[in-house]
Amino acid sequence: MHNFKELKVWQKSRELAKLVYGIELPNEEKYGLTSQIRRSVVSISSNIAEGSSRKSNLDFTRFLNISLGSAYELETQLILCLDLKLIKNIEAQKILENLSETQKMIHGLIKSLNP
Repeated sequence: MHNFKELKVWQKSRELAKLVYGIELPNEEKYGLTSQIRRSVVSISSNIAEGSSRKSNLDFTRFLNISLGSAYELETQLILCLDLKLIKNIEAQKILENLSETQKMIHGLIKSLNP
């Protein structure tokens, strides 16, 4: 069992959530992309936390894989926002860089749990 609050990847995913919640999409996207993006980013840290409570590394890894899936889902949604010109490239770049770091950290934790 791991203390999720001490995991750097959990801390990084919270930073990511703060950045994502700062995105302002058009009002007509409130129940579309805005909602989906926020669910994805919250899922990343939530699954890290939930998985950390599991007794086996195998179970923890399963939740980390779900978290990683949410991270890639978020990346796709951000790219779509760029394609649709709903966010500025400079705004997306900072978030995408943070997201890439988070994805790498999740991958690294998965590898460390399954040598």
